[in-house]
Parts: sequence; C-alpha cells; structure tokens
Amino acid sequence: MVKRFLSEFRIYLCNRWVSCIPSHRVRLFLYRDMMKFQLASRCAIFMDCTFDGAGNFSLGKNSVINGKCRLDNKGAITIGDNVSISQEVMILTADHDTDSSDFAGRNRAVVINDYAWVGSRATIMPGVIIGKGAVVAAGALVTKNVEPYSVVAGIPARKIRERNTDLHYQLDYRRLFQ
Repeated sequence: MVKRFLSEFRIYLCNRWVSCIPSHRVRLFLYRDMMKFQLASRCAIFMDCTFDGAGNFSLGKNSVINGKCRLDNKGAITIGDNVSISQEVMILTADHDTDSSDFAGRNRAVVINDYAWVGSRATIMPGVIIGKGAVVAAGALVTKNVEPYSVVAGIPARKIRERNTDLHYQLDYRRLFQ
C-alpha cells in the first residue's frame, strides 16, 4: 500500500507541480531524476503536459512537446530526434480489450520517428508507429501505423499526400517561460 501511495504521489507531483515550473532546465532535471525519463540534449517539454507514470518515456535530441499534451506512457512512448508534438496532443498506450470478458487492460508502445510532426489536438492510439518525416494533421485520430513521409488527416486518419523526403532541419523551439 505504501509503495502504491508513493508511486501515485510521484505522478501527482509531476503533473501538478513539476509541469508548472516555468523553466525548461529545472523541469527536465526533475523529469530525468524523479520520473526516470530518457531525455536527449536540446529537447523541450512545455508547461502543463501530463504523464500517466514514471519511466517508459524517451524524447530525442532537438524534439519538442508543446503545452497541455497528455502522454500515457504506461505502455512506453519513444519519440525520435527533431520531432514536433503540437499543443494538446494526446498519445495513448493503454486501453482495454473490447472482446475480453473481464475488461482486460493492455499496454502497447507508441513510436514516433525522427522529423515527424504531430498537429494540435491529434490523438495517437496504442501500438501506433509514426514513420520518419510523417505529418499527422491537427485533430487527426491515428489508429494505424503511418508510413514514412506520409501526411495523414481525418477521423480515422488517412493518407492525403507525401511529404518532401529531403529533411535536415534541427528544431530549437525552447521559449523562456514555457
């Protein structure tokens, strides 16, 4: 019982206190130390993002997660380098098996590869892999894997076109008080 209380309290501190600290440096230090997240250099997690657990989260070099995102990392979230996650995105890794007689829960990892861009208020469902350079349009509901350099939109998300494959930018979008 004590172990569960401490675990839940750590998540509470992360989501209600740490996420509100207006300093990337301090927030990232606490995410690494307290939550055991793997965070590469020059990455950013903006204020008011929430997580569902400790560990099981990796953010690559020069990647940014904008504010108010919900990151359900029970089943693991891996985000590559130079990835842009826009505001209010939801990434889910846990759900329930609809055919289970006992409502069994399950965890399935989400992977978002290098140079991907996920638009505002998009939802990524459990077990999805977003390919290198892919774009998920704002408000899309991604239920299946997204091929590299594809642009997807809609509910459910469907491919609408291809993206340029000559990508070599480096994101650097850390704001002073975000």
